[in-house]
Amino acid sequence: MSQTLKAVRGTRDLLPPETELWNRIETTARAVFARYNFGEIRTPIFEDTGLFARGVGEETDIVSKEMFTWEDRARAQSEKPQMLTLRPENTAGVVRAYIEHKLGESGQLQKLYYIGPQFRRERPQKGRYRQFWQIGAEVIGPPSSGSESPLRDAEVLEMLATLLDEMGISGWTLELNSVGSAADRARYNDTLRAALEPVVSKMCVDCQRRAVTNPLRVLDCKVPEDQPIIATLPVIADSLDEDSKKHFAAVKAALDASGVTYTLNPRLVRGLDYYTRTTFEFTHGGLGAQNAILGGGRYDGLSEAIGGPKAPGIGFAMGLDRLVLTLQAQEAAQPAATVAKKLDAYIAPLGENLNAAGLALARELRRAGLSVELGDGCFRLKKSFEAADRVARKIVILGEDEINSGVLTVKDFATGTQTKVPRAELHEFLKS
Repeated sequence: MSQTLKAVRGTRDLLPPETELWNRIETTARAVFARYNFGEIRTPIFEDTGLFARGVGEETDIVSKEMFTWEDRARAQSEKPQMLTLRPENTAGVVRAYIEHKLGESGQLQKLYYIGPQFRRERPQKGRYRQFWQIGAEVIGPPSSGSESPLRDAEVLEMLATLLDEMGISGWTLELNSVGSAADRARYNDTLRAALEPVVSKMCVDCQRRAVTNPLRVLDCKVPEDQPIIATLPVIADSLDEDSKKHFAAVKAALDASGVTYTLNPRLVRGLDYYTRTTFEFTHGGLGAQNAILGGGRYDGLSEAIGGPKAPGIGFAMGLDRLVLTLQAQEAAQPAATVAKKLDAYIAPLGENLNAAGLALARELRRAGLSVELGDGCFRLKKSFEAADRVARKIVILGEDEINSGVLTVKDFATGTQTKVPRAELHEFLKS
């Protein structure tokens, strides 16, 4: 007997009714983005590997450990082999599209959002998969469009606060930091390198390598034994120049004015090399130690790093898997407030000869905007009632008498009442 095929480790199937929650999240996100004048962008799920090596950073865990990469063997023999990678994140792809399609030539600020799968070769665990979904958005443009303004940072953060509230996420915390300019980071890396020199031999192998190649990445270390050493290291705030300090102060002032609360986290640097100045994470206590719902930051030099014009930007990515876990945990804690949504009606033909009439009635009601399940005339009436009670608020009985009289029998499961309704009035009755 052949082995039963299953989903690949680190991937999963999303099934009803869970997909209803996913759709609700995506619908809410699209509605909020529209109010803030964002338009949707859809980029390929794989890109040239060089995009991520140059954009995200070769010393990041994503590029050095987690990417799904292969050689494109479909290219002509005369062409140089091309390495391709399933996208591990989407900001680099959006900026690549911004450059390729010359969006900056309009002189306008580009506000773009995306919803789709990303891929990382991670150790699968709850809320963390090798194929995972993200909702993200980027604000990018030439300096003349105001893309460098701290107002853009604050507006994105205020939008995210609104988005989480409208999705029903309560109790979130915004953690905020500034990693400064490229010059600030270089200065901080030198400071970190010097501070690490006497202690790095006591840290993990990855930290020992990073201390030489890119000391800032030491702060990404998740090894518990290394955390006491990391807690003693200098903070990047002490290496910021006046312009970076002024920019960060303006971001905080705008958030204060709009009523968005935040907590300063001087160790927050995020795991990607392209970040500059503002970095942030929204966290939630219901997720345990890995408590980040979403994160992002400013990336003023990313466009130039991948061969484009100067185009400062800021963006974020939100993991849908972890967001769903958060909402499910909240709903589980409030079972009385959670009511399964039912269809408007279930149509029960009384006999197989009435199946066609049942389909015609279902079409009529669905086109009127109602949600309808269609039974089968081969069912006994008791079975039809049992099936209807599981999925719908009302059952519409369709027998020969109903066909001939044009008056249908409708039972409401909540009240137990049974009503005769003229067919012309049926859709209004079911809506009530």
